[in-house]
Amino acid sequence: MKNESIIRVFTGSAVLLSLALTYLLDPWWLTLAAFVGFNSVQSAASDFCLVDYFFRTLLPEGTHHRPSTSAPSQ
Repeated sequence: MKNESIIRVFTGSAVLLSLALTYLLDPWWLTLAAFVGFNSVQSAASDFCLVDYFFRTLLPEGTHHRPSTSAPSQ
């Protein structure tokens, strides 16, 4: 799975979790959804995504997709 797909799953899950926690516990959990939405807009504008940064720095090499710099061999 590519990083972009992982990030979409992560952000969508965070928003759904935020909505569930808001319904079940406290309306302040909507701040999580606001943070995720703000980060999505910011990453589209600046090409820097905090979640992608964490995936690249925290996960061991080989567990996430890095685009190759050379053309695929045939």
